[in-house]
Amino acid sequence: QVQLVESGGALVQPGDSLKLSCVASGRTFSHYAMGWFRRAPGQEREFLAVISWVGGYTVYLDSVRDRFIISRDNDKNTVFLDMARLKTEDTARYYCAMSTTLTANERLYGHWGQGTQVTVSS
Repeated sequence: QVQLVESGGALVQPGDSLKLSCVASGRTFSHYAMGWFRRAPGQEREFLAVISWVGGYTVYLDSVRDRFIISRDNDKNTVFLDMARLKTEDTARYYCAMSTTLTANERLYGHWGQGTQVTVSS
C-alpha cells in the first residue's frame, strides 16, 4: 500500500522561504514521477511542479517557476518543494502525489498524500 506523507507546512510571513517534504513508502520510489499540487480555500486543486524518476526533468507552473524548486532524494524516498519569496496568495494546502508519467494532469496521479498547510500572512 502506497503512503505519502507531507511535512514542513507552517505559518510564515510574506517574503519568507519554506521547504516542504514528502516521504513515500510502499512502492519503488525511483520508478515514479512525483508532483506537488496545492488547493487554496474555495479553489480547485492546482498543479505546481513535477519531477521525473531520477530527477533529470522538471515541469513547473509558470507562475511559480522563478520561486519554487522541486527536487528528490531517491535514497530517502523523499521529494521536496523549496518555496522562496512566499506571497499571501501562496496560502493553501500542499499535496504531493505519485504518477507513472511526467505530467501536470492530476488525473494521472494515482496516489496522494493528506497534505500540509502553508499559510502566508503578516
